[in-house]
Amino acid sequence: MSPGKVLQPVLKMKVDELFLCWLSQPATQLTLKDCLKRIKNEEEVETGHGDSGNDKNERLANKNSNSKQCVLGDTRLPLSFSPPQLSTTLPLATPASPRNVSNVRATRRSSGTRVVQTKKEETLPPPLSQNIPTFYFPRGCPKEKVNIDAVIAKIERTFSEFPNERATLEDMGKVAKACECPLYWKGPLFYCAGGERTGYVSVHKFVAMWRKILQTCYDDAAKFVHLLMNPGCNYLVQEDFIPFLQDVVNSHPGLSFLKEASEFHSRYITTVIQRIYYTVNRSWSGKITCNELRKSNFLQNVALLEEEADINQLTEYFSYEHFYVIYCKFWELDTDHDLYIDRKDLARHNDHAISNRMIERIFSGAVTRGRKAQKDGKISYADFVWFLISEEDKKTPTSIEYWFRCMDLDGDGALSMYELEYFYEEQCQKLDNMAIEPLPFEDCLCQMLDLVKPQYEGKITLHDLKRCKLTNVFFDTFFNIEKYLDHEQKDQFSMLRDGEGESQEVSDWEKYAAEEYDILVAEEAASDQWNDGYEAELNPVDHQKANVLKYQMEKRPFFEMPSHLADVDLDEYDYEEDFE
Repeated sequence: MSPGKVLQPVLKMKVDELFLCWLSQPATQLTLKDCLKRIKNEEEVETGHGDSGNDKNERLANKNSNSKQCVLGDTRLPLSFSPPQLSTTLPLATPASPRNVSNVRATRRSSGTRVVQTKKEETLPPPLSQNIPTFYFPRGCPKEKVNIDAVIAKIERTFSEFPNERATLEDMGKVAKACECPLYWKGPLFYCAGGERTGYVSVHKFVAMWRKILQTCYDDAAKFVHLLMNPGCNYLVQEDFIPFLQDVVNSHPGLSFLKEASEFHSRYITTVIQRIYYTVNRSWSGKITCNELRKSNFLQNVALLEEEADINQLTEYFSYEHFYVIYCKFWELDTDHDLYIDRKDLARHNDHAISNRMIERIFSGAVTRGRKAQKDGKISYADFVWFLISEEDKKTPTSIEYWFRCMDLDGDGALSMYELEYFYEEQCQKLDNMAIEPLPFEDCLCQMLDLVKPQYEGKITLHDLKRCKLTNVFFDTFFNIEKYLDHEQKDQFSMLRDGEGESQEVSDWEKYAAEEYDILVAEEAASDQWNDGYEAELNPVDHQKANVLKYQMEKRPFFEMPSHLADVDLDEYDYEEDFE
């Protein structure tokens, strides 16, 4: 089986297996022989329920050859005296001595009648399942009081304000409000109603589309998925978000400076999509379901787009400053600027802080997508987004899963002592090269076990790490030499105090992004004092666009890319292959 495929049960194979098992039983073969004999003699063959065959099979198997004539007579009995249903409840009986055939017939007829009457009495009460209320609502729990006609009437009044009752994309903001949706649902509403084909949406098409959604989708998550998904799907893939995010780029006031720099639209959209999947797609499947969207805070952030004019305040998904930091870090590593980096490029990140063994694991496909890139020994910019966020904030559920997948060499769902020693060996070599005496592995192991407190002796599971408050210390010990030394210099009690802060207002990633952004802006401001002419030569983008940025978001010299890459769209992914 190819990696990533999900096992699915095949019902037909199981039915065939059970049928062959039943057919091989001696009692079944005796019954079939008897039926074949009747067919040859042109006698009527009984067709009853499955239970009758089982009862007769057991009777035939238990009787000896001396009572064979009696058995055959008993088998033919229901044909002339009772309907086929009576044979389904004949009790098992093995006579100890020869009896008169008529007595046997009378006894079995009366006992069979009693059992049938008992069954009729048992079927009278209603099934217990009717008393269990519905508890599974994949498209949201239906609301009792929803006046669909009133909503449709409000939408029709809104469309009457437009020429020929047709709404363009610019008009869809009013329509979204009439639908009682957040403002930035306007793009998905427009495209779902077929607006991209004609450039406008008629009132009749839109009302038909929205009425269907109101009748089948009962909460915001189900409605949003229905608006963005492809026909026949019940989930969202990464490409489904592109039209929605393109509309955000085109219309949000906090991104107005990007209107003239269209070459950066796809980079920003790619970054936001990866951050959405990093946070929302907890199954690592590449497909966001209604349930995953419902459990996340993504739709709340979409609603905040309308209220917050400064896009950088929405730090979880849409911040341009965060995109700027991620892209600049990638651009420094991507020397040939083909939007792919290899092992040597990634090894230069943070002055070779990440161990080579961990880099090999990242390129092994444990946490990356795209068979083409893996075959060429490279990772894409989208993969780098996951790497950088996981590297700078090792306390989130996704980052813990990211590094756990990398360290779990054999894929058995647990980190063994061998796997920990495998990664720690390179750390010791780096420490020796720095003239620092490394801690013996046995002592380091004792410290890590005391830190994590695993549930089972001899191995560390993903559940153990998610319970730990200092997972960043654990991971850095085994593959990030710079951060490992930083942890060694800190007071252990202060680290515990920081780790136990349950409600941190600012995450480790947000702290890192803010610091790096300030450094990038300071470097750019310093270079402007003496190298304005050189920068203008390297950066053909008009310099006046940079002055629009609120926090001096000027372009760095390496930030602009060659013109032939301007049309590169979202990176390719293999959406059908799940992470396992």
